[in-house]
Amino acid sequence: MNYIGVNGVPTPSAEAVISVMDHGFMYGMGLFETFRTYGGQPFLLERHLERLRGGCRELGIRYEAREELLRYEIASLLKANELLDGYIRLTVSAGAGPLGLPPEDYTEPCVIIYVKPLPSFDSGLYTHGKELWRLSTPRNTPEGKIRLKSLHYMNNILAKRELEELIRGAHPGGVPEGLLLTAQGHLAEGIVSNLFFVREGTLYTPEIGTGILPGITRSFVLELAERSGLSFIEGRYTWDELVAAEEVFLTNSIQELVPVTALVEPGGSRYSVGDGMIGPVTEMLLDSYRRNCGV
Repeated sequence: MNYIGVNGVPTPSAEAVISVMDHGFMYGMGLFETFRTYGGQPFLLERHLERLRGGCRELGIRYEAREELLRYEIASLLKANELLDGYIRLTVSAGAGPLGLPPEDYTEPCVIIYVKPLPSFDSGLYTHGKELWRLSTPRNTPEGKIRLKSLHYMNNILAKRELEELIRGAHPGGVPEGLLLTAQGHLAEGIVSNLFFVREGTLYTPEIGTGILPGITRSFVLELAERSGLSFIEGRYTWDELVAAEEVFLTNSIQELVPVTALVEPGGSRYSVGDGMIGPVTEMLLDSYRRNCGV
C-alpha cells in the first residue's frame, strides 16, 4: 500500500496519521466498510454507504457519504497504487475530542480510505470449499440495538487467535474460518463472514437478533434467493442443525460465497458436508452473484 486517502487527499502511507485525541482511537467510536471493485467499480457501494450513514447517525457522527465523490477518490487511489482492482476499506472515525465521554455529536470526523491488492484465491476454494471450525469464543452482544461494523473489533481478534491455536499442527486443507456461537449456544457468524446452510431445498441463516452483523453480501444473497424462487428462513439454530445440513456456505464482500465442505469441533471431531464439493444451491447463488457483479 503506497497511498491512503486521508480526508479526500491521497497521502503516502508513512505520512498518513490521525490525532491521538481521535475518539476512534480512544474509545472505538467509528465505523468502517469493506468491499471490492470489479473492473474498477466498487460493488454494492450504495448499500455499503447506506449502512455506514445509518451507523454514523446512531453514533452521532455527522458524516454524509457522497457516492460520486467516493467513486472518484477510490478510482484515484487505485491509480496511485497502480491497481486495476482492489480491496477497499472506508473508515469514518469520530475525530479529535477532549478526554472524556461527550454527550454531543461529533462534527469533524476523519475519513480514511485504504486500498490494497485483492487476495489471491485458489480456484479450488470455490469447488472444494473450506473448513469451518466451531470456536468457544462467544459472539459478544452488540453495544447498541444491532451490531454495527465498528472500530471495536476485540471479539473478532480473540476469535481469530483461538482459531490459530486450534489449527496449529492440525494441517487443515486451505485456510479455515472460525464460527462463533452466541452465549446461548445458537449459531451466529464467522470471524469475517455470515453463515448460510441448506436443508431439504430451503436456505437458512441466523437472524439479526442473534447479534450478527447485518452483512451487505448476506442481504444481497437473500435477494438473489428470493428472485430465484428459493425459500429461506432467518432464525436461531444449533450446531447440530448445521451438522445435519446438506450444504453450508459463507459470505463476505471480498470472497463472495465460499462453500464449506467440512465442520470441525474444538475437540477435533470432523463432519463432512455433502459430498465434499460445492452444492447445487450454493453454486446457483454464486453464479447469480457473479453475474450481478459482472464477472
